[in-house]
Parts: sequence; structure tokens; C-alpha cells
Amino acid sequence: MWSKPWSYKEGLAIGAGLLIIGILLQMTVGAINWDLFACPVNVIVLLVYIVALIAMHLLRKRVYLFSWLSHYSAAVSALLWVVGMTVVMGLIRQAPSGHAPNASTDLLGFSQMIASWPFVLLYFWMVTALGLTILRASFPFKWRRLSFLLNHIGLFVALIAATLGNADMQRLKMTTRMGNAEWRATDDKDQLIELPLAIELKDFTIDEYPPKLMLIDNETGRTLPEKSPEHVLLEEGVIKGTLQDWQLTIEQSIPMAASVATEDTVKFIEFHSMGATYAVYLKAFNQENQTTKEGWVSCGSFLFPYKAIRLDSLTSLVMPEREPQRFASEVKIYTQEGTITEGTIEVNRPMEIEGWKIYQLSYDETKGRWSDVSVFELVRDPWLPFVYAGIIMMMAGAVCLFVSAQKRKEEDKA
Repeated sequence: MWSKPWSYKEGLAIGAGLLIIGILLQMTVGAINWDLFACPVNVIVLLVYIVALIAMHLLRKRVYLFSWLSHYSAAVSALLWVVGMTVVMGLIRQAPSGHAPNASTDLLGFSQMIASWPFVLLYFWMVTALGLTILRASFPFKWRRLSFLLNHIGLFVALIAATLGNADMQRLKMTTRMGNAEWRATDDKDQLIELPLAIELKDFTIDEYPPKLMLIDNETGRTLPEKSPEHVLLEEGVIKGTLQDWQLTIEQSIPMAASVATEDTVKFIEFHSMGATYAVYLKAFNQENQTTKEGWVSCGSFLFPYKAIRLDSLTSLVMPEREPQRFASEVKIYTQEGTITEGTIEVNRPMEIEGWKIYQLSYDETKGRWSDVSVFELVRDPWLPFVYAGIIMMMAGAVCLFVSAQKRKEEDKA
């Protein structure tokens, strides 16, 4: 071991040494604070790192370590260590950034792997080996190496941009109310941040799935059957259904209803206004004991209470809250430059403006479809275009590799 040329044994030993050094640093100085690398620090670090890589490349004939780092045995060894740490990351629950990590793994930093010294040192080793490999293959330049260079340079750019750009990424949460413009948001530490743009909520809409009828246990409140609950979906035109021994017949259905208290009971009437709920009047016939129950059933709303039918001493018939199928916000966005943009934001369909991506996050669930509040997530990542550029380069390298392989096949046939 350690006799030239070095191979995988030396590479694995170097990885073990970096792991031990990382653990010692983690135990003494604590986790890495990536916030310290925000712009312009990350730009300076990147420039210094590139200069160091070039210097290592120029000194490769004098320093054997620098020469070996551009060898495939160094790259494979580094990749094995990083893959192993990534597997550990997947097995251990990761604490979100800015939150206290898991106490049982905090000593080694494995519950916040991205900020742990062992992972970062091994990751740095892999990227360094990749960078030196690119420099060795680039000079002198040869066209037949184009696919190799595109793949490796693209991977290098994507990894570096994703790492150093992490400190500049902002992920904020903004709560807006109907008719008011909001320009303040909170970060993951609940600190209030003023933004260079404001969002005014013009309207909020929800498309809901049809309501359901279900049976519940009167004592536990759990749906029946417990392991595989049954339900009757009240789609348009449905007037009958069966739940266990109960045959249901829908006699009246009111999609927009309000509850009204009478002398001896509660009934529902048409109510086309805020807070309206869904209600049905039905009869439930038990096929086993030939008993009949009837009455109103409603899922309720923030304005009106839900209504259930007690079928017997063990079970009741209920209508759970309707599940949202789609919810969206009509917004007007103002910028400091004086531009006004109108649009719709919904789940998985963000709106992008001034480098910010605005996602629909949630709403006032207590009011449901009548919510006058919409919660957005605003994400800004100025390094993301460089990550995309790296991915595009890798895709171009794959295309070049495919084309060159086809050409070689044609030459072999000729």
C-alpha cells in the first residue's frame, strides 16, 4: 500500500481519513453554517477554488497526489464514499435547515448531512477529482473527447452551483388576505422579511370532490369497517347506495344549504351565500333487522355545524368534510419598478416574476371553499440557471456519445 501507482486501496484509505477528520471537526467546531457562504463569499470561494484546481493541475508532475486525483481510481473511490454517505442520509431522518437535529445522531451530524463535515469533505474530494479530470482531458483539446468533456463539465457545474448556491436560496412563506396587498414574508426561522414585490389576493377558488356518506363507530368515532372503510360517493344523479347492512335512499339534495332550527329538529334550506354547506335528506333501511331511520346529513361548514344520523346504539351515518380537488388564487403582483402583473397561482403551477417563483401553499382550512386567506411559498434561487446549464451540458454530452457510437457502428460495418 502507498506504493506507486496508487489504486483503490489508497483511495479508500484517503476517504476513511477524511471521514475521521470530518467527525473530529463535527465534534469540536459543530456543523457547517452555510449562511456564511452567501454572496459574495460563495463567488470568492468559487474563484479561489478554480485557481487552486488550475495550480494543482500545473503541479501534477511534481506532486504525485495531484496527478493521482485525476486518475479514475481516485474518482471511483471518492464516488463510493459519497454514495455510502448518501445511503446513510436516506436511512436517517434529516432535520430541516434551521431546526434542531436528532439528538441521537447530532454528535456526528448525520441528521443534517448537508451541513456535516464528514459529508462535505468527502463531497469536496469527489468534486476536486472531477475538476482535475476535466483539466487533464481538456489539454490538449481533441474533438473525440467532446462528449466526455460535456458530461463531466456539466456534472461539475451542476454540483458546484447547487452547493455554493444553497446559501443564496430563499424560501419564504407569505399569508395574504382578500383585497389587501402584502409585501412581507417569513423565513424558516419566523423572521419577517420585506420583499421587493407585493401580492394582492383578488379571489380564491376551490374545486371539491363530491361529498361522501360513511358509517362511524359511536364510541371510537372511527370509520367502518375499520380496516377498509366503505363510502357512498354523492355524485350527480346518485340517489341510492349501500353501507354494510344499511340501504340508503337520497330523497333531497341541497348543494348550497343552511341549517335552520325548528321546534323539535334541524332542517336545511337553500342558502346561496358565504358559509353554505352540502346537505341531503335520506332514509336508511337496515336489511337485517328491518328498521328505518331518516333525517338530514351534512358535512357542515365554518358557519353551520355538521349533522349526522344515529342509526343505532353502535353506528351513525355521517358526511365527512369535502376534500379539495383543486384550489387556486387570482392575484395581482406589484414590483418596485412599477410593473403590475395579474395571473392565477395554483398547486404545481407557480407564477414566476423578478426571479421569484410563487407557489400556492395552503389556505384557511377552517373556512374551506369560503377562505379569504391564501398562503404562498416564494422561492428564489439565483444559482438555479447554472444548475440547469450543467444538466443541459450533460444531456448534450449524452447525445454526442450516442451519435459517435452510431458512427463507429457504421464504420465497422463498412
